[in-house]
Amino acid sequence: MKLIPDAMAQTPQPAAPAQSAPPMTTGTQASGAQPDAAAQQPSLPDLFAQLVPIFVVMGIVYILVIRPRARREKEQLAQLRNVRRGDTLVTSSGIIGKVTKSIDDDEVEVEIAPNVRVRLLRSAIVEVRAKGEPVKEAPASAKS
Repeated sequence: MKLIPDAMAQTPQPAAPAQSAPPMTTGTQASGAQPDAAAQQPSLPDLFAQLVPIFVVMGIVYILVIRPRARREKEQLAQLRNVRRGDTLVTSSGIIGKVTKSIDDDEVEVEIAPNVRVRLLRSAIVEVRAKGEPVKEAPASAKS
């Protein structure tokens, strides 16, 4: 069984392309020596110049983002620990109530309406208002 027809089997193969001349080189490459390893690696001042902006940006992020967030978390934890009977608080679901009893380290009892008391986890408290603290006013532009 013959798979290739006779006409295709006898076609001449194209000649291999002629080798081109090597590219022109200068300096030590022309003599065939390898370039210096120091020329390929960045020098210490170049490396330092590339790393300085990264450290500057990391410092700015720390000052503007991380430190204020940690301060707010610390203040909120202090507020939650200092919740006392009679304090008005706002929960994460938007319920506003008055603390009637501190049950333990994790829970408080809150009166949300006359004779309606619920137990809340301290972690659900978003804002603690002191006994005499007024409700925050809405911005004047919101009143239309």
